[in-house]
Amino acid sequence: MKTTKLTCKMCRREGVSLCGKDNCAQKRRPYPPGVHGPTSRTRMTDYGKQLREKQKAKRIYGVSEKQFNNYYQKAMKMKGDSGENLVRLLEMRLDNTVFRAGMAKTRAAARQAVSHAHIEVNGKRVDVASYQVKTGDIIKVRETKKEKSTWKALVEATQKAEVPSWVILDTGNLEAKVTGQPSNEELQQSLFSSKLIIEFYSR
Repeated sequence: MKTTKLTCKMCRREGVSLCGKDNCAQKRRPYPPGVHGPTSRTRMTDYGKQLREKQKAKRIYGVSEKQFNNYYQKAMKMKGDSGENLVRLLEMRLDNTVFRAGMAKTRAAARQAVSHAHIEVNGKRVDVASYQVKTGDIIKVRETKKEKSTWKALVEATQKAEVPSWVILDTGNLEAKVTGQPSNEELQQSLFSSKLIIEFYSR
């Protein structure tokens, strides 16, 4: 499914660097785009705040409006905190897991690697970025793709990667094992408020 390409203007709008660029404009101008610049005094409504959090989460994970709504509906049917369920579903996407494991510099790069059939799960090629990984899954770069310069250059970078608690990375083989799910503490460290997103859909 086609997703919107992230731009630095979007990063500035959301107040956080989403594009993964070292020279992202949001770092130089950490305020929303517009003629008023940093002096704008526009007061955001509660609805506006909820909408911005939803848009931010959508852009962080690179999902469409329909996909995001489906994640919300699924999260509401699961046991436990709906907000945490929503973040967990997003985190357990295959493209995000590849990114979290340090096997791609950005989520967009991870999504491209998956869609171009560079990744396999449990020995089988998977080219669906939204594929939900499970505990015990082995994710690795396909042997036929490892010789490409992109992956050769990444081997050294993965040795410095900070992986989450639910992933074990084998840097030499460009292979990651899913050992569980994100902890509540990790879910609460997301760059957006899942509570406001639930409020947005529940209004």
